[in-house]
Amino acid sequence: MAAGLAISDKVPSSEVTINVACKNLMDKDVFSKSDPMAVLFVQNANQQYVEYGRTESIKDSLNPSFVKAFVMPYLFEECQRIRFEVYDVDSASAKLDKHDFLGRLDCTLAEILTNGGKIERPLGGLSKTTKSTITVTAEEVNPCNDLVTIAFRGKHLDKKDLFGKSDPFLVIYRMNIDGSYVAVHKTEIIKKTLNPTWKPFTISAKKLCNADYTRPLKVECYDWDSDGSHDLIGMCNIVLQEHRHGNPPITFECINPKKKEKKKKYKNSGEIEITKLEILEQPSYIDFIRGGMQVNFTVGIDFTASNGDPRRADSLHYSVPGQQNLYMKALIAVGEVCQEYDSDKMFPALGFGARLPNGTVSHEFYLNGSPDNPYCSKIDGVLSAYMMSINSVQLYGPTNFAPIINHVARFAAASHQNPGSSYCVLLMLTDGVISDMAMTKEAIVNASHLPLSIIIVGIGNADFEAMDVLDADDEPLSSRGRVAVRDIVQFVPFSKFLVNGSVTSLSSVQLAKEVLAEIPDQVLSYMRANHVKPNPPPTYASQYS
Repeated sequence: MAAGLAISDKVPSSEVTINVACKNLMDKDVFSKSDPMAVLFVQNANQQYVEYGRTESIKDSLNPSFVKAFVMPYLFEECQRIRFEVYDVDSASAKLDKHDFLGRLDCTLAEILTNGGKIERPLGGLSKTTKSTITVTAEEVNPCNDLVTIAFRGKHLDKKDLFGKSDPFLVIYRMNIDGSYVAVHKTEIIKKTLNPTWKPFTISAKKLCNADYTRPLKVECYDWDSDGSHDLIGMCNIVLQEHRHGNPPITFECINPKKKEKKKKYKNSGEIEITKLEILEQPSYIDFIRGGMQVNFTVGIDFTASNGDPRRADSLHYSVPGQQNLYMKALIAVGEVCQEYDSDKMFPALGFGARLPNGTVSHEFYLNGSPDNPYCSKIDGVLSAYMMSINSVQLYGPTNFAPIINHVARFAAASHQNPGSSYCVLLMLTDGVISDMAMTKEAIVNASHLPLSIIIVGIGNADFEAMDVLDADDEPLSSRGRVAVRDIVQFVPFSKFLVNGSVTSLSSVQLAKEVLAEIPDQVLSYMRANHVKPNPPPTYASQYS
């Protein structure tokens, strides 16, 4: 364990899921409406707010209901102060100061929970008073791991466009305990049809209905408009428990409340049908770990010249005895967690972008200096190999990711022959923009069906905008017309965890938590895609019997 790393004895009482919606946001765009995004911050032990997560951005909307929720631990014994900030997204930049600020709300998690799990407040932090409000709901997460696969189609929907047919899409809402609703899924838009068939989608039962199948879902059908003023075609309510054992198609009348109120002979605005409904019980990540699945951890470190001369104090690779640089701190924070899931604790460690002692420039060299064996013993061994390389190679360039990704993908392909036995995690530490972006995207798409996750940690203060393309949270990554089977990349800038420009023990823990948070779900998505079930845990034989 790293020196000075504090051990917390706080045990979360449970986890809560937090949903956000806003009304009457300011319109910051000249020729269209704002494209809002909500950001959650939590106050740390130093009483500073650090970013916890972001919702998706919703195009052209002043009344957004965000689909992406936040899941965070609830600690009864701690005053968990949280902050919500809303921005109008103006570019692909990950930096919040590049976007227009639309307001904030400060509160505590307990405040939300003790108000029936819902608060509605004005957005503050602005120079002038507005009518903007934010609604935050919080509910305890049901530990159920069920997955729900569901498909819809519409029939004879109302025509909403003057010169053509409608462009329908669906929004599915979960009912809260107080009877209000939050959006949990949006389908794709299907252009120019009154009889759309939407793609099936799979969603966790926890997100869809908090695994309570008696809780009604509200399904709203809209006609998409480019300016964001989508027209409601109609809606229906669905209770999954009533239909989970039925035989699709299951038909529901699509009702427009305003038309029903105005027209005596109104029947409906078409029909919504469920064409597929499957509820599958799913094993957890822990089930696979208990069944013997190994996590094979590989490190890739950036040795390009943009890091600065490692002999100078302003270099990102500069270190003195007893003092760790940012590369070392990131490696320790993430590696010490991963090594606990690897039985032999032998880790391949590679570098890229350096000129080797023999004069060749390499984007796939072994840090320990061996020509044919990249393995280092434990994280301490990786650190030693890193220091040896810093003192023996010349920082060069360019910043090519594809060679190391392809290297690890070959090992993942071998694991793929025996699905469930092991899973590969590649940690890439880099200071700058990728030079071989097209080849990197190709390598990731090629590897997306394999048991592999890629964590990219940005070191330093470079502009990492392009990394968000690889971290395909909002749109699947594609290359040459092919789409990634799974989202396997997680990008995090280390700078967001710095406290007054320095790395603390707490910020190291927060880095590890954020970059590793998606790994369990990525493992499960691979196992589901390959129909892998966990092995039973080994029989324990006491050495004292």
